[in-house]
Amino acid sequence: MATTQVLLREEVENLGGRGDLVRVKAGYARNYLLPRKLAVQATTSNMRQIERERQSLLQKEELERSAAQGRAGEMSALRLNFTRRVGEHGILYGSVTSMDIAEAMKERGYEVDRRRIVLSEPIKATGDFTVAVRLHREVTVEVPVIVSAEGATTETTTNSAATTSTATTPEAAPATDDAAQ
Repeated sequence: MATTQVLLREEVENLGGRGDLVRVKAGYARNYLLPRKLAVQATTSNMRQIERERQSLLQKEELERSAAQGRAGEMSALRLNFTRRVGEHGILYGSVTSMDIAEAMKERGYEVDRRRIVLSEPIKATGDFTVAVRLHREVTVEVPVIVSAEGATTETTTNSAATTSTATTPEAAPATDDAAQ
């Protein structure tokens, strides 16, 4: 198999970080890494240029990490509460997805891309869950997510309304209006 050496300009999952010299298959470099500007050919002039850029990238990386740690400190007190319709055995009609969590966080003032929310599969049952949010490659914050049944103990949801965000499905909103009348 033909291989080639490339210098990575960006972090590539399962391959390496910025400025790393890696050996990859020629087709992978030619068809994926080089056209997307994720890497450059490993020549002596490119190596010198990457080394110069590496110093500024390290400073930029440190600023990004410290900003992410600051956001993680702010988000550590965050608790998200979702109320969903539930079937007989505690199984949700629908689920709580990373998009739902991202929207609830946005309502609370935290702009987080849904792809940064680590959720192996959507939450499909009631209960307390812990969801990891990757703010940076090295900074992850654990956010508690509470999924409760619609119409279940309103006392706990009203007492914690100041500290939690409630997200409901569009189907659930008319049902609560009818019950209040």
